[in-house]
Amino acid sequence: MGDYAAPATPPDASDMRIAIVAARFNDHLTRSLVDGARTTLSDLGHPPEPAVHWVPGAFEIPIVAQRVARTGKVDAVICLGAVVRGDTPHFEYVAGPCADGCARVALDTGIPVVFGVLTTNDEQQALDRTGGCEGNKGAEAAATAVETVDVLRRIDAGDSEREG
Repeated sequence: MGDYAAPATPPDASDMRIAIVAARFNDHLTRSLVDGARTTLSDLGHPPEPAVHWVPGAFEIPIVAQRVARTGKVDAVICLGAVVRGDTPHFEYVAGPCADGCARVALDTGIPVVFGVLTTNDEQQALDRTGGCEGNKGAEAAATAVETVDVLRRIDAGDSEREG
């Protein structure tokens, strides 16, 4: 288990364009992730109500994230969902390809695609990560998106490191 360490000075998201792609499957979990992401984006100055593109499940997240990233209208895409291990091998067929697809979209497009899809062993672990004792991983994904956009912008501007 790890802890998210926010930068000493949070980046300003007021001029960033960030979209969310969220899975409806397990929506009792993903809606909390979306709420956490929206709250964090707002706290960092992002304009109200980022676009949320709802998809049927986690397996569909990468193709929609790719389409959103390729529009040229976003600086980052936050991918949110919940894949809970069950009695069938569906977990292996969904979680891995979703993660791989999101990574591929980011590398192929140069747009940060943040993987905020929970991959848990049981429902309680998922609840713990959607606002429970482990925090809200949607909020962490939003903070990660903002920080990554900020880092890439500084690199493009020729700026050196920023102290974390």
